Amino acid sequence: MGVLFNTFIAAFSSIGAFLFGYDSGIIASVLTMNRFETRFSADPSIQGAIVSTFSGGCFFGAAIAGWLNDRYGRKRTIQFGASIILWGCAMQTGAHNTATLILGRIIAGFAIGILSMTVPLYNTEIAPPKIRGFLVGLTQESIGIGFLVANWVGYGCQFIDSDASWRLPLGLQLLPAALLLVGVQFLPYSPRWLLEVGRDEEARKVVYLLHGAQNSAELEEAAGQEYNEMHDTIKAEILIRSRKISDLWATHAMMKRTLISCAVQIFTQFTGINIISYFGPLMWQSLGMTGGKALLMQGIYGVVGPIATLIFILFIVDRVGRKKPLIFGAITFVATFSIVAAILATNPVSDTSTKPADPGAQIAGIAMIFLTNIIFSASFGPVSWVLASEVFPTSTRSIGTSVATCCNWAFNTMLSQVSPIGISNVGYKFYLVFVCCNFVNLIVMVMFFPETKGKTLEEMAEVFGDSILPDAQGTTNKGEDKILEPESESKYAQ
Repeated sequence: MGVLFNTFIAAFSSIGAFLFGYDSGIIASVLTMNRFETRFSADPSIQGAIVSTFSGGCFFGAAIAGWLNDRYGRKRTIQFGASIILWGCAMQTGAHNTATLILGRIIAGFAIGILSMTVPLYNTEIAPPKIRGFLVGLTQESIGIGFLVANWVGYGCQFIDSDASWRLPLGLQLLPAALLLVGVQFLPYSPRWLLEVGRDEEARKVVYLLHGAQNSAELEEAAGQEYNEMHDTIKAEILIRSRKISDLWATHAMMKRTLISCAVQIFTQFTGINIISYFGPLMWQSLGMTGGKALLMQGIYGVVGPIATLIFILFIVDRVGRKKPLIFGAITFVATFSIVAAILATNPVSDTSTKPADPGAQIAGIAMIFLTNIIFSASFGPVSWVLASEVFPTSTRSIGTSVATCCNWAFNTMLSQVSPIGISNVGYKFYLVFVCCNFVNLIVMVMFFPETKGKTLEEMAEVFGDSILPDAQGTTNKGEDKILEPESESKYAQ
């Protein structure tokens, strides 16, 4: 029961990630619709602004989410994000001019930024160590399903000969947002947050519930052991915590955590995957497919990601770890983007009406884009959310995950703004940027990234080389991961 219950909780909270995927994916289809272009604009800079303002809103949402999570908890923060996204999506759906549309994108982005940081954080804190990769990986699975649904909704709605062709797909996201707002009320609070705010007995009940310990002496013992370790570590942290952002680089080990968490989110953007997700139809057009064919291909493309992610989080991530899939992904992306760039360089398609695309080159280009999606879905996609949230101690987990997610959205905003311009103006040369970026990703990950699989959140100190901290009872606690300065030690002596 414990595993099934944990899975249900993580899957339901990941509706927030589904909204992230759907909102990000539906805009790729909407941007190509004739009715949308007529009402707004087909200019690449305007389209880039429509996409990037959403990402900019996400940045600010992720920035404030750290404070919201510490003050109100993970559960209430998810509800707050769900309520805000209802507002933003309603504005997008009813927009009659570009200003209203962009404002709706900013508000929805702000909400998605909150959810994109909070959902993996919440799932990390309710997950047992042995299946944490799977449960947090459901974040990426839900993002992929969101993209998939968005692609097919967009494909179907293109045949509507009215403004409903773009209003309907934008409005449909109100349904899962409302479900999340109501349903998350029935999920448990994070036990680690409950301990932070002094609700110890409630935290104990949640831990026993998550382990399914009601009818098993063995599970009850495991739940008790995890609770005691969690309790002692968090209570010791409370005595020295300051909640300052400077804590993220206060010690060598904390600096390493922060750099790794931010780096894995930035590197995820450098893979180039969101260029395909946001501007996929433009890429298919550059390979000689136009109109409905481009949207159809984007819909088929969206199917393979969730399948690959599901296989990866079920059978691989908690067995092989985090580092090896990231390295394999970077190597693959260097190859795939190199091949795509070579195909577009040797087989330029400027006007398919007078110069049909070469079938061999077209098939090869499609294959490379699909392969990129498959490998991303089994490497950077799920691992980035797992690694970014699990490396921090409880005392800095909210603010650390917030900063890392902000890094993700900052580079997402930049790339989403420049990509349609780059694809339109420099063609194949734009893809060479991602060849270089992924090569840099590879070198940094090989040299500096640790392996964190199988560790409890309180045991990460061993991975990052922190000093061992006495717990709140004065005994040795190997799970703590903050170095004591002399003045801090005096607090325990007193």
